[in-house]
Amino acid sequence: MPRTAEINRNTTETKIRVSINIDGSGQQKLNTGVPFFDHMLDQIARHGMIDLDIDAKGDLHIDSHHTVEDVGIALGQAFAQAIGDKKGIRRYGHAYVPLDEALSRVVIDLSGRPALEFHVPFKRPCTGTFDLDLTREFFQGFVNHAMVSLHIDNLRGENAHHQCETVFKAFGRALRMASEPDPRAAGTVPSTKGVL
Repeated sequence: MPRTAEINRNTTETKIRVSINIDGSGQQKLNTGVPFFDHMLDQIARHGMIDLDIDAKGDLHIDSHHTVEDVGIALGQAFAQAIGDKKGIRRYGHAYVPLDEALSRVVIDLSGRPALEFHVPFKRPCTGTFDLDLTREFFQGFVNHAMVSLHIDNLRGENAHHQCETVFKAFGRALRMASEPDPRAAGTVPSTKGVL
């Protein structure tokens, strides 16, 4: 059964369509109006081997906040729908990703319980025109609607672009690991509760 979903989220601030294929090949079509954010979403697709098609129109004349946060929300909703009942998956995923001097660790649990620990001491507030505070807003939106526990730690880094990129790459790889089928657990939910 294909693990795919499409979500449309329309508010007075944003209009967003997200299509996801968890078992994809890393193909992406991204148009959020925020170039650096598109670059980061590309990291999730490529390193997570997830096909993503995201089209967002937001109130960018104000700033990027609503667009970035609402893409996180819609992506979380799409992921939750696509992953289904979570039978036969690994559930947990983790990744360490370096980029030159920067190193980040991401650990995820597809637990059914939203929790975010975000520890990224960016060395500057922006990269280009992108407000790096929005990185946390994106992941908070995703966590709240995908219903996952997510721990993000930038362990070192001097270049804020590198810091941010290692976070998104590691997130993609951790999400891929957690979502993968576990042949030893086929048909069972990886929890003593019997449900996630």
